[in-house]
Parts: sequence; structure tokens; C-alpha cells
Amino acid sequence: MRARVAGILEKQLFREGEPIRAGAPMYRIERAPFEIALAQARAALAEVQARADRAQLEATRLQKLLAERAISQREYDDALSSRQQTQAGLLIAGAAVRQAELNLSYTAVDAPISGIAGRALRSEGSLVTPGGDSALLATLTRTDPIWVRFALSESEYAQLRSVDERVAKVALTLPDGKRHEGAGRLNFTGSTVDPKLGTVQLRAEFANPSLALLPGQYLKARVEIGEREAFVVPQTAVLQTDRGRFVWVVDASNQANLRPVETGGWVGRDWVVHKGLQAGDRVAIDNLLRLRPGATVQPKPQAEAQAGGAGAGPGTGPGAGAGGPR
Repeated sequence: MRARVAGILEKQLFREGEPIRAGAPMYRIERAPFEIALAQARAALAEVQARADRAQLEATRLQKLLAERAISQREYDDALSSRQQTQAGLLIAGAAVRQAELNLSYTAVDAPISGIAGRALRSEGSLVTPGGDSALLATLTRTDPIWVRFALSESEYAQLRSVDERVAKVALTLPDGKRHEGAGRLNFTGSTVDPKLGTVQLRAEFANPSLALLPGQYLKARVEIGEREAFVVPQTAVLQTDRGRFVWVVDASNQANLRPVETGGWVGRDWVVHKGLQAGDRVAIDNLLRLRPGATVQPKPQAEAQAGGAGAGPGTGPGAGAGGPR
């Protein structure tokens, strides 16, 4: 909030850090100079109004005399010109009155929105001046609802555009790793791609009555556009060549074989696999460089492999830790 007129700051009518409703009084600037200016403007308007009335009467009187040829055309034209000048002066004086009224209204600084009041930057008795450093009086932060800005890559944004954006939900993860209660809705999607980052800007709105989210906070945002069945495998299990992406699948006889897969995006540290895997498949996730097609391995459950460290147990060929289907 900024001062829009110069004057002495007479009163501060709020407490720092408290919730403020829209329209609530915040500051009061000295009114007396602006009340005097308004009275002077109204007096000037009355004076111009009197001259305008006199000019109108004079023009009406000379019009009758002109019809009787008692005066010249020039005398009548001068009267009309005088009337028009006073009418223009009347408009100027009226605008001056409205400006004085507006300046007087600016001595009452009220909250333009609802929010949380910040620290008062000017104390009572300070001289404030619009357009200068002293104009800033305080800040008012809107916290409910709150907007969260984030960005998606081009490929992720293409997935979002393939559905109705109104059904998309945005979930947030707080800095402590907990998920924020309640989902947000997109209220803005960018129309351009950042040429440096290759991302598109988006914004979501969240209800925030308990102030769980604070302005300036860094969060993790996740856009949910729907659900579909798929498998997820650790990113380390997916190999990529010029022929596409593959995973090592361990069959019933514990032999490893490459299988092409079709992947989607990432979910945490996992790849989403849309095609190429079936329920019950065992996927090798460790020691992949030692594997060869047809090699026999000794599988370990994923939890045991992670607890015991990298590498597979002893076997008849190169080993690889194997994780069950997920």
C-alpha cells in the first residue's frame, strides 16, 4: 500500500501480522490541507458559475437587440464568445473540484484486498510523499486462496493439452516431504515455450485457510491428468540403444534375456512402462553390465538386494539382482 498524496501520517489503524479484510481502514493522513483545497476549488467553481450565468444572460439580451437591429453582429458575436469561454472555465473548475475531492479521499488508506498485514514501514508522524521512497506504507499479502507457479517440459505439457485442462488436479509436496492436503486447479497455462529452458509456465490455485502454504515458499508440484494401468521399474533397469529401450527379464529358469519396452514418463525414480512387460515378470535391476543373453543368474527379491548391497548372489554365470514386478 502506497500513499497517493503528501502529508503527515496521523494514524495507523491495524496491527502488524494480523488478518485484514478488504475495505478495512489501515492509515489516515492529515486531512486539513486537502479540506481547505477542496473548499477553495468549490469557491472557484461558484465564481466561474456566476460569470457563466452572467454571460448567458448577456447573450440572450443581445440576441433580442440584434433581431431589432439595435446592435451590430460583431457585438453579438463577442457575447457568444464570452459565453463559450465561461462554459469552458466552468468545466475546468468542475474538474478541479473533483480532483480536490479525490485527493481528500486519498487521506484514508484502506485495504484494497483481504490478506495478512506485513510490517509497517512508516510510523505515525512521518511525512509521506507520493512517488518517493516514503510512499510505501506497508504490504498486504493475500494468502487464501494462494497461487502456485511452476513449469512443465514440452513433452509433459503436450500430455496435458491432450486432455481437458479443467479436469487436471495439482498436488503439492511440502518441504518436509509430506503431501499437502487438498488439490489445486489450474487457473493459467502459458502460450509460449521458454527458449532457454524448454518449459511452459503454469499456475494453480489452492485453498489455504490454515496458512499451510506461505508466499515465496518452494514446493514440489505434480499435475494429475488421469489414471492408466502400467508397470514401473527403477530407472537403472532401463537400457537405451539406437534401437530403443530394453530391460533384462529373468525367466522361470533364471536366464536373463533382453526385452524391448515402451516407456512413458518418470514417477519419482522409476520409469513408467506401457508395453513390453506382463504381470509376474522379474526385471533385473543390478549388475546389468555383466549380463549376456541366456546367462543364468541367481535372483534376489528387491528388498533383500537393497538391504544386502549391490550385486547378486553366487550363480553359474554372471549375476544380477532381480526385482519382482511392480
